[in-house]
Amino acid sequence: MAAPRFLILADGDFGPMTSKTANSVIRYLPERTVGVLDRQHAGKTAQDILGFGGAIPVVGTMRDGLAFGPTAVLVGIAPQGGRLPAAWRNWLAEALDGGCDLWSGLHTFLSDDPVLAAKAQAAGRQILDLRKPPADLPVASGAAKAVEPFVVLTVGTDCNVGKMTAQLQLARELNAGGIRTRFVPTGQTGIMIEGWGIAVDAVISDFVAGAAERLVLQSAEGADVLLVEGQGSINHPGYSAVTLGLMHGSCPDGLILCHQSSREYIGDYREAAWLRIPPLREYIRLYETIGSAVHPTRVIGISLNTYDLSDEAARQACDSATRETGLPATDPVRFDAAPLLDAVRLGRQTYLNGSRGEAVSAPAVGRRG
Repeated sequence: MAAPRFLILADGDFGPMTSKTANSVIRYLPERTVGVLDRQHAGKTAQDILGFGGAIPVVGTMRDGLAFGPTAVLVGIAPQGGRLPAAWRNWLAEALDGGCDLWSGLHTFLSDDPVLAAKAQAAGRQILDLRKPPADLPVASGAAKAVEPFVVLTVGTDCNVGKMTAQLQLARELNAGGIRTRFVPTGQTGIMIEGWGIAVDAVISDFVAGAAERLVLQSAEGADVLLVEGQGSINHPGYSAVTLGLMHGSCPDGLILCHQSSREYIGDYREAAWLRIPPLREYIRLYETIGSAVHPTRVIGISLNTYDLSDEAARQACDSATRETGLPATDPVRFDAAPLLDAVRLGRQTYLNGSRGEAVSAPAVGRRG
């Protein structure tokens, strides 16, 4: 079966911080992205809006997007309030009539919409609701403790700080260096990129850790390293539950702490600032203490998102994070990922030389590109 060619629906919210799913698909699957539908920026390119993506066009109508020959329309943003706008329903119906499947990571399942479901059936097209969890998820048992690969989970100071992106960058380079590495998707965007996984934020809370455990067990065979995609933040008032479930379900040996260097408050990119982000060293203490309550773990490196800083300010942020924590720090998209790659390699070697169940040693501070 041929890989789908995506037209991404991101109307009204296409931007560096407001269209995470769209941006990640453009970054990691540019060859399969034919365009973006956003009336606000029609006539521009992805490069104009995001600073990457090249000449991928932004169009203002579904008809214009279908002219580029997509085989699937992918919902790249979440509509405000979680409800499907009337214009979107019309566009998605037009896409089905135009021969496209629908890919969605919304909490509102498109397959439950009677109009779209009937259209899909009549046209012989598929509606893929990627946030729909499996029906047979278990309660976690701690079985992930016993897998052979070195397991690394990204954790964050907030949502949308680069936890998935860091893991995808590391997976690509570790595999290129001969270390068999699997990226373990736990969110809708990772599933779109990898083609498998479980969106754990749509799982009933009792089974979040069980979902994480299942993903680790399914990924372990033939792998040297598992890079588990993190979600949320341990002190996020809305999303800490999924963060905790991932930690205790996946039983990571190492953690990579992710942070947007310019962000001072949790959620300050979209809502009113009210909860200040603590120092990185406080997050390290929290994550190591809470994670090690089930399986010994250590933070082995710091991944920074510096997209909105100058090069000089970004390098200063990396240096500052290293001084504060004593750990290697870099922006693996903007700069050399080597410090984090070295941290994973050293952590894995420590793990191989010891036994699983002993926390890996914190690596020596590596160089930053």
